[in-house]
Amino acid sequence: MNRRQARKMALQALFQMTLSNTDRVTALEAVHDSGDPTDPFVNHLLDQTLDHEKEIDRLISKHLQNWSLDRVGNIDKTILRLAVCEILYLDDIPVTVSVNEAVELCKIYSDEQTRKFVNGVLSGISKEIDAEGHKK
Repeated sequence: MNRRQARKMALQALFQMTLSNTDRVTALEAVHDSGDPTDPFVNHLLDQTLDHEKEIDRLISKHLQNWSLDRVGNIDKTILRLAVCEILYLDDIPVTVSVNEAVELCKIYSDEQTRKFVNGVLSGISKEIDAEGHKK
């Protein structure tokens, strides 16, 4: 499984967990159609996103212009959470890759307006991270 597929699986599982309060095992079983073990990247991404959800949400909220996080669609919020998790906590992935992958997920699950919205929010976050001298 490549990382794009792993991100898609993590997105689907996190979406189910968030929206319907499904437990992690059930959510992963629902989106993982083979008998193979779940890719370690999926688990790492879910672990980091869930462990740091409050901090991730605060950062997203800070970069929403004239919006509150509650008004953001559930799938879009989940895409943003995963991307911000990668930006903040997965040092081996360049910020530009995380942003691009989030936009690619929007192409599958959202529309053009959402792609622009997600890209704008993540661009603001990446500029802030870069200005603070963190991850490049």
